[in-house]
Amino acid sequence: METTELSLQDRRVLNEFQHHFPLSSAPYAELAERLGSSEEEVIGQIKRLKKAGLISRVGAVIQPHTIGYSTLAAMAVPTEEIEAAVKVINRLPQVNHNYEREDEMNLWFVVTAEDEADLGQILAQLEDDSGYPVHSFPMVRDFHIDLGFSLDWKHPYNSSSNQVHPAAFS
Repeated sequence: METTELSLQDRRVLNEFQHHFPLSSAPYAELAERLGSSEEEVIGQIKRLKKAGLISRVGAVIQPHTIGYSTLAAMAVPTEEIEAAVKVINRLPQVNHNYEREDEMNLWFVVTAEDEADLGQILAQLEDDSGYPVHSFPMVRDFHIDLGFSLDWKHPYNSSSNQVHPAAFS
């Protein structure tokens, strides 16, 4: 699915889903009510957007080290081996995202684990499976940042009133 094929409702779901997801016993029903839709339609949209690669993760962001343990990790991998290393990294469910950078350490990812010992085992497994050293950069001080992206669509809407903003048609 290309961005140009997204309906206004798809765009609204993407914005609401990442910034205003309800903390309730029926979050999808609450989200659907805000969007003027049904719970089944919203769940179907989210599944379709996830399958299309527009949603990569569905889950809570929990304050670090309150439940489990995590670290930012990096590897220096020759350019021609990047794809193979990424496949190794992506195989593990404990890796919640990764990205390539233009630097000596060019693959960066976050690994989560049950505890520090489990994390050490996962990092060692990544080293063994990839053939490259994994450098761990555990958090020293935490900062709260919004992990969502402000999606600036051609057709903006006013999320508080569930109506298309008049500027969308100008």
